[in-house]
Amino acid sequence: MEKIVLDGHKLAWHRDRVEAWLNGERIAPITIDCALTRACSYRCVYCYGMLQANDVKRMTRDVIFRFLDDAAEIGVKAISFVSDGESTCSPHLYDAILRGKANGIDMALGTNGYLLEDERLEDILPALTYLRFNISAADPRRYEEIHVCPRECYFKVINTIRESVRIKKEKGLDVTIGLQMVLLPEFVDQVVPLARLGKELGVDYLVIKHCSDDEFGSLGVDYSRYHDLVDILKEAETYSEGEYLVKAKWSKILSGGRRRYTRCYGPPFIMQFSGSGLVAPCGMLFNERYKRYHIGNIVDTSFKDLWKGERYWEVLNLIASDRFDARSMCGSLCLQHKVNEFLWDLKHGNVTLEEPKTPPPMHINFI
Repeated sequence: MEKIVLDGHKLAWHRDRVEAWLNGERIAPITIDCALTRACSYRCVYCYGMLQANDVKRMTRDVIFRFLDDAAEIGVKAISFVSDGESTCSPHLYDAILRGKANGIDMALGTNGYLLEDERLEDILPALTYLRFNISAADPRRYEEIHVCPRECYFKVINTIRESVRIKKEKGLDVTIGLQMVLLPEFVDQVVPLARLGKELGVDYLVIKHCSDDEFGSLGVDYSRYHDLVDILKEAETYSEGEYLVKAKWSKILSGGRRRYTRCYGPPFIMQFSGSGLVAPCGMLFNERYKRYHIGNIVDTSFKDLWKGERYWEVLNLIASDRFDARSMCGSLCLQHKVNEFLWDLKHGNVTLEEPKTPPPMHINFI
């Protein structure tokens, strides 16, 4: 599992697109993270989705398929159904995964797993590059408290994870099956139990990540308290063995929630859509109060037409200009953070774009 990148980026393996961007060309995103709905079956205490309210429109099967066809046509390489909603709440999830894969796009799904239908796993697992279960507790009582759901949800999800692992192994599938813990300091009692649980379930990895907050601190994340968790996180990582990896996202967990760059260069490479169909540079800017950064909606306009339109590039150029300060005008430690760090250093001559000297990592198109 040393080839899996859980705390970094993979832009070095997409030099052609980086060079085109440096030359001022209008590039297609390499990766798009999106949801198929804003609905969710849980009410997790750390949920950033509660801060992303916008005008909800219905993502029909036709709208979703048009988007997947457009993405393939313009050169998008990977799509992950991970954003501000739980995509298993959409009746079109399974068809969407298969359509995207048939179009030649690498597909992935992040889910709490509760509504994921076990009888459909054999259909979708061969089409997925990765399946990630979002789980922040290894104990049913704590699971109920943290994810704000009935306790029986825990047992269903654990069974679905086991079934996914069984199918993967029996059929020799390439899909990576992982767990993700969103860590708040008050969840410290669940860190090591989750590392043990992942090993017992036979998944490929457990990644432990920070909790993002908006620029107003609405979720009340105290980033200074993460430094008190170093020893327990290191203990969790000792459960890594053979094909099982436990990894804390150290660079973000220990960052204090701060950025060292002012401009946002990442969205041309890794774009996010809301489950409402809203296209915006990133999830931090989905809320209605950020309308000046909203590009359009794929329910109303095809993604290909939005991408070709002037508004798309007007917004991306705005957040990459001195009229935008990523340190104060959006939330902390976003999806594009590691890509932003690299592109900032590249623009300022602190790094160079060189041919990678190591073999390509796994999931190369999910940058």
